[in-house]
Amino acid sequence: MTDTNVLPGGANLEFVPPRRLRHHHLQSIYPSLPTRRRAVARRCAALLGSARDVLVDAGDGVRLLAHVSTQAQLGRAPSDRLAVLLHGWEGSGQSLYLLSLGQALLDAGYDVARLNFRDHGDSHHLNEEIFHSCRIAEVVGAVRSLQQMHPRQRLCIAGFSLGANFSLRVGARAAAAGIDVSRIVAVCPVLDPEHTLARLESGWALYREYFVWKWRRSLRRKQQAWPGVYASLDDILRLGNLTDMTDQLACRYGGFPSLQEYLRGYAIVGSALEPLAELPSSRFRLIASADDPICPASDLERIARTPNLELTVTRFGGHCGFYDGTPGPSWIEREVLRSFDSD
Repeated sequence: MTDTNVLPGGANLEFVPPRRLRHHHLQSIYPSLPTRRRAVARRCAALLGSARDVLVDAGDGVRLLAHVSTQAQLGRAPSDRLAVLLHGWEGSGQSLYLLSLGQALLDAGYDVARLNFRDHGDSHHLNEEIFHSCRIAEVVGAVRSLQQMHPRQRLCIAGFSLGANFSLRVGARAAAAGIDVSRIVAVCPVLDPEHTLARLESGWALYREYFVWKWRRSLRRKQQAWPGVYASLDDILRLGNLTDMTDQLACRYGGFPSLQEYLRGYAIVGSALEPLAELPSSRFRLIASADDPICPASDLERIARTPNLELTVTRFGGHCGFYDGTPGPSWIEREVLRSFDSD
């Protein structure tokens, strides 16, 4: 594995934003600020205007919603490259950071599929069972279906936060699933969910309150879509912290015997990433920041080290931020594109 100053104490300074933008909370919040949506939508007009909503067969009767934009839809020569983008928890295919990256990739000649996880975006009505983070099989199935829908295209995947966690788990299962993946870039992945949950509960209250608010909104949409199934969600909606909500939902609706069993089920520390070595011609890159307030960089010491996994740890960047204040594609978008285009 290629290391770029793996440990926080030796984090590299390749990403060095202006001083006014260095605070880790500012870096974490800026990419998702609602005040940016109008400007991002204007810059991403080609991506949004060409997007088709596609119901993707994820296997076992599960359907996931993807927004697919192609070069051909823009009147350009067909592309030989497909980028599948995965959002973070309670984000969607319409999240600003996914739109911005999607437009940069479209401009670079890629076809782009922004995949929504179950119960994210406008998809709560598609599947009866509720979302949880151990539903990796359906994301693997959806990626496989997207590749089959775009044959002979070079497949690249990028994910953010929980989407980065999913992207690496897809990579670890790609050989067994018959997925031919060329490149995967995981930005600030959830590594050990127990540690991330503890950070959200004990850290800056704004993060916890934000996710509780978004999760309640999502669960209410699930209730509206399946009123006869989820009428009993009301007591969970009254809970005010992520730990109790996760515990109740994972055990009551996910079938897990305990909260700890559920959280361990989607951790990617230990041996979880060892199967990446089964794809020696594929390249994987994990980008993290030492000052991430949500996913502790110290957990990077516990991931499996394979020869085809490159690890980049920057001193600044917050959680999925890496905003340098320059016009056009951000630092993280340039790095994703550089990784996708690498030999």
